Amino acid sequence: MSMSRLAIGELAGEFGLTHRTIRHYEDEGLLAPERVGNARVYGHRDRARLALICRGKRLGFSLAEIKDFLNLYDTDDAQVEQMRYMRSLARRRISALEQQLADVQQTLAELCVIDTQISEHLRRNGITETQDMEEKHS
Repeated sequence: MSMSRLAIGELAGEFGLTHRTIRHYEDEGLLAPERVGNARVYGHRDRARLALICRGKRLGFSLAEIKDFLNLYDTDDAQVEQMRYMRSLARRRISALEQQLADVQQTLAELCVIDTQISEHLRRNGITETQDMEEKHS
């Protein structure tokens, strides 16, 4: 097919997705390709929407959030509502990621304490790091 009209396999290949994933996005109302007989035909709009879907997924947004965002394109020519909605989503995602980062940092700190305590205990009992590693691999 031409670059302006793609078959599902061509679109899937371009984005590194499976046919099933693209069909799922259709089922969720994120994509609405033309039909030529039984074949799906994807145009520029579908490609642009799929790029936004992939970016949204990479950033951790749900399909429902992505769908709401995409639907704003159809209703707001100036994209003001779309920008406000995206800013709201981004701020919520930033907050969630900051909390996850704090949780990971706390977990790492706790694991470092445990590692230090175990290393000190092993050292007090005459076991060196080298001996410890050799015992693990034998």
